[in-house]
Amino acid sequence: MAEVELGRVIRYFSKISVAAIEITQDSLSMGDTVHVKGHTSDFTQKIDSMQIDGQPVEEATAGQSVAFKVLAHAREHDVVYKVIT
Repeated sequence: MAEVELGRVIRYFSKISVAAIEITQDSLSMGDTVHVKGHTSDFTQKIDSMQIDGQPVEEATAGQSVAFKVLAHAREHDVVYKVIT
């Protein structure tokens, strides 16, 4: 599977298991698969819901910050990749 760097985690909300990422290139859509990788983080998951400023969205593009529920602990500065199948 090929991967394209999408952005970085800018905040992690541990009580609700949500990561906020800043998208620096490409775009992220519902149903896409992402790979979160850092010093201690390394997991892959499918995006089933995401929000911008508390509002549900179907797609986010470069320059936007988006939040989504994560399956494992993410840390600030973790790199987020979009998995290309």
